[in-house]
Amino acid sequence: MKLYYALPADDKKALPPLLPGEKKMYCLPYNYEDARNVNGFMLFTNRRIFKLRDGALLDTWDVSRMSSFSVEKMFGCSGLYAKVDGITTCLCLFNSGRNLPRYSVIVSSYENITQRGDDRVLVSNEPERFCPKCGRPFIKHTKLCPFCQSKGKIYKKLWGMTRGLRLMLLFPLVAAIISLVLRFVVPAIQRVAIDRYIIPRNIDGLQGFILVILAIIGCDLFARFISVIQSRISATSANRFTLMLRSILFEKIQSLSIASIHKKSTGDLMGRINNDVNVVQNFITNLLPSYLTQILSFILALVILIYMNPLLCLFVFIPIPFAVVFILLFRKTMSRRNIRAWVLARRTNAQLQDTLDGIRVVKTYGNEEAAVRDFTTNTGNQSRQDESNAKLFDTVFPFVGFVLRLGSYLITLFGNLWVFHGTMQVGELSQFGSYSGIIYEPIMQITSIPRNISAFSTSLGKILELLEEDPDVYDYSSPDYKRLEGHVSIRDVTFGYDSYNPVLEHINLEVNQGEMIGIVGHSGCGKTTLINLIMRLYDVTEGSILIDGVDVRAMSQNSLRTQMGVVLQETHLFSGSIRDNIRYAMPNASNEEVVRAAKLANAHDFIVRLPEGYNTMVGEKGYSLSGGERQRVAIARALIHNPRILILDEATAALDTETEKLIQDAIDRVITGRTTFVIAHRLSTLRNADKILVLDHGKMAEFGTHKELLDMQGIYYKLVMSQVRQQQESGK
Repeated sequence: MKLYYALPADDKKALPPLLPGEKKMYCLPYNYEDARNVNGFMLFTNRRIFKLRDGALLDTWDVSRMSSFSVEKMFGCSGLYAKVDGITTCLCLFNSGRNLPRYSVIVSSYENITQRGDDRVLVSNEPERFCPKCGRPFIKHTKLCPFCQSKGKIYKKLWGMTRGLRLMLLFPLVAAIISLVLRFVVPAIQRVAIDRYIIPRNIDGLQGFILVILAIIGCDLFARFISVIQSRISATSANRFTLMLRSILFEKIQSLSIASIHKKSTGDLMGRINNDVNVVQNFITNLLPSYLTQILSFILALVILIYMNPLLCLFVFIPIPFAVVFILLFRKTMSRRNIRAWVLARRTNAQLQDTLDGIRVVKTYGNEEAAVRDFTTNTGNQSRQDESNAKLFDTVFPFVGFVLRLGSYLITLFGNLWVFHGTMQVGELSQFGSYSGIIYEPIMQITSIPRNISAFSTSLGKILELLEEDPDVYDYSSPDYKRLEGHVSIRDVTFGYDSYNPVLEHINLEVNQGEMIGIVGHSGCGKTTLINLIMRLYDVTEGSILIDGVDVRAMSQNSLRTQMGVVLQETHLFSGSIRDNIRYAMPNASNEEVVRAAKLANAHDFIVRLPEGYNTMVGEKGYSLSGGERQRVAIARALIHNPRILILDEATAALDTETEKLIQDAIDRVITGRTTFVIAHRLSTLRNADKILVLDHGKMAEFGTHKELLDMQGIYYKLVMSQVRQQQESGK
């Protein structure tokens, strides 16, 4: 994200000279002053903050006199605040949607300067949401501006993607050109039939007339034959192209890091694989050949008409300027209405997705009627907009067609006059009328071409953006593969999802092979983040994590994670049988290995009591099983490949006491000989842990055994005592 904007020349002149040791750090725009819109800039250095507008220096603040920087959201804008000499002062007001993340970096940077004397220039890895060229917002979940994207660059990339399918994809164009040639040949043959046989009533030339009719029939049959071949090849090429593109898109999504995927919604990713691929495929196999042949037909018909009769050709073009000017003027209205319809459709789809994903919450709170009402409102708005667009278009374009047909009427009038005077033959007039009709067809399509090209470019741009995205976590060119033993070293690790806002700071931890480490702390202190770093779902910002002396960044992600077992609080089971879900971590596992893993997880007994045993289908997300049953299947899945490192994230948090005991017994059995990290909500489950790590606001607050931490009477002691009191109160 851009954090330094170029100052206007007048503002540069208004700046005072920098002090010795002073350096420019950030320069950001601000938008509001005295209840009006302005175009001002804030320049931030490590010593001072400058406020400039229209070539004037409005304010200067000395950083050494400032403290407590903050950003506050208000109605319609946000403000940057700080205490100056102990008095809270609003430094500037700015656009929230565009600049709030930028000013958040400023706050973090100046907190570092004022509190720690650290004047490093922090950066933000948050993606830009507005086009730097035109200022319009990017398409949601993308870095694409439909107004500024390079069409030529996109088409060039598309051409590279069609390798291996080019002949099949080009055949529809070749077939369309052949059909176009036949379309021009038929009127010429009809002219011969009219002028040589029909008008003269040439009975003696019956044989020639029959040959002419057969030629017309032959052209029609050949055109239909070509159309059949074109349709079959188009179907094959379109399906292969779609299969290829969807496969590489899905493969790319699997290779992206968790951070990259979380920046996009599930609906957006599904839309790119399904809808956007369909738009691209339809344009290449159907629309593009049609547009090219329409252009060629227009040029060819124009050349032939000029050659046949230049004077009569003028009548063809008399209405065209009026129609084109009207269409171009109307296009703005049409584009605005189409965008409105598109926005309403996206709103409807988003609400539908949210409601279906959260259907249990909807029903839990009895909000079915409200959900129906909201959906009816959204679909009603979309339907009314679509209906209004359809009525307007269906009213306007028939009149445009009538204006274009005025040329045909003029041709009919003057052409027949020339026929009456003997200066033109009937067949020639018929041929001329057919070719003039060909001229008008591309003009009638001029309104849909920009819209379809824009939709195609946008969809292709979204696909290419995903394919070209670099994952935040990637393997080295030749990552090491080794069998893990389980010794984990966490050395001075600092990490933040945004680099200017660390979640973990300076964590140091040494875990021996086979030890069980409990991780506790208040919500949001960084527990799950720490285990995500151990699994290398994210890369550390500073420091390193070593397993058996090897930095995890030097290991293959696949080799690292396939030697780990993970059980999460929110268990996800895939649609399929219990056996398939247990085998997910080891697809080639035998039935004996599946049963052994289920027994270790205390899952075998309840599985064999099910009607179909291990073949029981669990349903979507496993909702046909209870929470405890799903959790035990998840533990079996984590154990089947005998992982050397086991991670349990709140594995028993939401379970009843009896089920928790079954799962805890399973955990006690399976941790033997494995390095285990346990995030526990119920601290009593950590009594047998070798060591317990206590995190507080992203920092390592305490580390020791259960007894040692109780004796310290620190954060861990307070957490334990709090749970003991809750248990005593609930038991009364």
